[in-house]
Amino acid sequence: MADKIVILLYLLVMIVAGYFGMRRSRTSEDFAIAGRRLGPFMYTSAMSTVVLGAASTVGGVSLGYQYGVSGMVLVLALALGIAAIGVFFAGKLFRSGVYTVPDAMSRRFGSGSRVLSSAIVVFYTLMVGVGQIIAIGAVLTVVFDISPTTAAFIGWATIMLYSVAGGMWSITLTDVVQFMVKTVGILFLMLPLAINEAGGLSTMRDELPGDFFSPTGIGLGTIGAYFLLFFFGFMIDQGNWQRLLTARSERVARWGAVASGAYCALYGLAGALIGAASRVLLPSLENPDDAYAGVASIVLPVGLFGLVMAAALAASMSTASGLLIGASTVLTNDVLRPIGGARLSGVNAGRIALFAVGLVALGFSFALDSVVGAVTVAADVLAAALLVPVIGAMFWKRSTTAGAIAGVLAGTAVCAVFMVVSGLYANEPVSYGMLACLITFVAVSLATRPDPETGHLDFEDLPGPGAAGPPPPVAQAGPAADRAAQPPAPSPRRA
Repeated sequence: MADKIVILLYLLVMIVAGYFGMRRSRTSEDFAIAGRRLGPFMYTSAMSTVVLGAASTVGGVSLGYQYGVSGMVLVLALALGIAAIGVFFAGKLFRSGVYTVPDAMSRRFGSGSRVLSSAIVVFYTLMVGVGQIIAIGAVLTVVFDISPTTAAFIGWATIMLYSVAGGMWSITLTDVVQFMVKTVGILFLMLPLAINEAGGLSTMRDELPGDFFSPTGIGLGTIGAYFLLFFFGFMIDQGNWQRLLTARSERVARWGAVASGAYCALYGLAGALIGAASRVLLPSLENPDDAYAGVASIVLPVGLFGLVMAAALAASMSTASGLLIGASTVLTNDVLRPIGGARLSGVNAGRIALFAVGLVALGFSFALDSVVGAVTVAADVLAAALLVPVIGAMFWKRSTTAGAIAGVLAGTAVCAVFMVVSGLYANEPVSYGMLACLITFVAVSLATRPDPETGHLDFEDLPGPGAAGPPPPVAQAGPAADRAAQPPAPSPRRA
């Protein structure tokens, strides 16, 4: 009973935070990017929660159960990606006022690239958000012994209440709470108690396979695949870009992202060690994904078990809310507003779009037991089709519209072909897709002429969206995450 009370109190705190966020969200910029007012602690906390979703928490422990410390590689790839965003993108995004991936594409390559990139980004963020809703339902089902459908609806309704009420301000306030819950639950409770219950690190070394303490035990192929998919993919994640713009200055955005990356790497190591300890304590689990709840039930007393389950909820809810607001932001800013103009801007328009996206996500979560396949497709296509053109738009003035469109189409097509030939969870789709996009993008750009008006300009000096809506700093919001409801293992997606 005490554990259920802890979970209910946690959900109530989320709703209260949403109320305070609503009081701060007076403009579209407040709703989308928290008014660009976040200081170092709030900003770093929010950026960290974007990374640490279900795959990083429950999935990180699962990979640790199977492969030991090298199971941290998934979270490490995400951590390096979030740090790289701060180092390489903060300056250009702050100075240009760009806050969506499609906007970056359209400034260099025009409206056609905006349509293509918007479709990919919305599909990616929506499907990963669905995965997080399913993960939330799984946790609540365990704690309250209710049906998965009812559990998913409760989690979804909580997210919608605080997200629609205050947008990015509400999400940020809840993220700070979730950051502290995850830090206490994973680093200060689960990690030391699980290792102690397993007999300490020396006993774990004696009882576990030798490669459990090798940094490459999971396999060099898997490490490379994770790096390609999650590091590069994370650099162009819509939610991460929008979070970057919540910082009150370029300096906070850059160094806060680096600090977030360091914290997330430590979190990933903790999850892998917890998983290794659970392998000693529960050596015969049929499903490695049960390691998180299993070891928590062994090492934690009543009440604290509820807190650690709340940490798992926090991981999924923080990522889900960010992903859903990211999808609604791109939908509003890059699809609907260019058609409807100023009528489709403002706080109420953002709330309507977010609620609509949330309804679609809820419907998918009811229809699907697992969205690993859809998430894998979306993540592969995001990295294969958009990484090269986005970097080209920001850093290569010689790139052209024809090169970008051709690159997106080539990357998507090759990625799809190798999904059929090599399998959905193989390493080849994203690798060959990115290579095809790179070769096509460069070749066609060199064979065609850049726009005479903008081809000589740096990214920061490119004109804004013009008739598509108000000046750049209007706002968007977004998440980001972690990226799969259930993480991969040896192949880039499955254990």
